[in-house]
Amino acid sequence: MAQRLPRRLKTVTVGGAGSEADQQAAALAAREAIEVLEVLWGQSRELAPTAPVSISQLRVLYVLAGKDGINQRSLGEELGSTASSVSRMCDRLHALDFIERTPSSASRREVELRLSSKGVRYLAELRTRREESLAQVVASMTPPEQAAFAQGLACFRTALLRDQGVAGTVREEAAGSA
Repeated sequence: MAQRLPRRLKTVTVGGAGSEADQQAAALAAREAIEVLEVLWGQSRELAPTAPVSISQLRVLYVLAGKDGINQRSLGEELGSTASSVSRMCDRLHALDFIERTPSSASRREVELRLSSKGVRYLAELRTRREESLAQVVASMTPPEQAAFAQGLACFRTALLRDQGVAGTVREEAAGSA
């Protein structure tokens, strides 16, 4: 089934100077790419369905995948969500057997949250489906375009993590999790 995606993306030439215009052009290109991805995910639910979880609950799973054993308060801070919202999301994910709650070794009043084996499987399968749909698009790019795309995304992610106070680069993180 052919998908209709917005064709608003423009070719962006970014010079080495890092001018404000270059930064704005890069931000515009990133926003437009994200919008196209949102449309792609929305049109191809069979490729990347998030059911039985909502997008908000999926964000919880992503955080837990990276921060095993986080407590609910810290999870709320990560998500920018209220304690009651986080509690409801965790209740739902626990009922689905996607997360585990265990008593904290640091405090009897806290609970540590982790992905269950079912949650790990769900997230792995979702990521695989999404990667497969993205790989089809990337395969239509030339090798230099693929290399530039991968490098640009790696730099973007590294800058985002650095701005959020997370040390390390994409490659360092991947090596640490392998």
